[in-house]
Amino acid sequence: MTNAIEIKNLTKNYKDFSLDNVSLTLPSGCIMGLIGENGAGKSTTIRLILNTVSRDGGEIKLFGKDNREDLSLAKEDIGVVPDEIGLPESLSAKHVGKIMSNVFKNWDAGAYAGYLEKLAIPEKRKFKELSRGMKMKLGIAIAMSHHPKLLLLDEPTSGLDPVVRDEVVDMFCDFTRDESHSILISSHIVSDLEKLCDYVAFLHKGKLILCEEKDRLKEEYRIVRGSKEEISGIPESAIIGRKVTPYGVEAIVHKNAVPAGAETGAVDIEQLFVFMVRKED
Repeated sequence: MTNAIEIKNLTKNYKDFSLDNVSLTLPSGCIMGLIGENGAGKSTTIRLILNTVSRDGGEIKLFGKDNREDLSLAKEDIGVVPDEIGLPESLSAKHVGKIMSNVFKNWDAGAYAGYLEKLAIPEKRKFKELSRGMKMKLGIAIAMSHHPKLLLLDEPTSGLDPVVRDEVVDMFCDFTRDESHSILISSHIVSDLEKLCDYVAFLHKGKLILCEEKDRLKEEYRIVRGSKEEISGIPESAIIGRKVTPYGVEAIVHKNAVPAGAETGAVDIEQLFVFMVRKED
């Protein structure tokens, strides 16, 4: 099956920021989490995929085709939830549905009505009267109601309370049960991505510092706690990152390098990202 997204050596230069030589692949039927601090390049990457800004170098393929070849592809086959939902302030969700039925060939009014009900979005309230979280939920409903093959989601759970976030995460999981469906999702709420994603990609200051299957990462690394002397016995090449506290040292290391008898624990994705970023800096 054709990959949903293939990015090779992607570069974009701005006056005060550069996306530098990013390469990643999102297989069809999978969910990839794009993790990074504010300003790391997550939104820039999504804009480049959508070709709303031009790249300075590299390749981007969507479903095997250059993303600049068929501009209608992005509209019909890709559902987008940007970090800021931009709709006319006077429109209600009901009016938005009528407009979208003329925008998308595959618009499903029944599915849209179902999402409005499921996400408790008031049909008649004007867009300007909605909270940020409610606007984000409306954006998700729109993105999923024209039967896209790929969802590009930029901080889609931002502003949502934990119960609704959990419900939205379940919706995204249901979406990818169809093996022709894929999701690229950026978020600073790493716990959501940990539950949701098959792959994770770490962006830091415009550079891709890791892109790997989530389960493989969790299997490959362990967190080790001990004194400075105990940790100093681990080869430096096996240490991903460390944190010194008044009580000792925590280090994330390759599983095969864990000293015999050491106190260890499982690594979560947020820990791994934080420790890797500290090492990069």
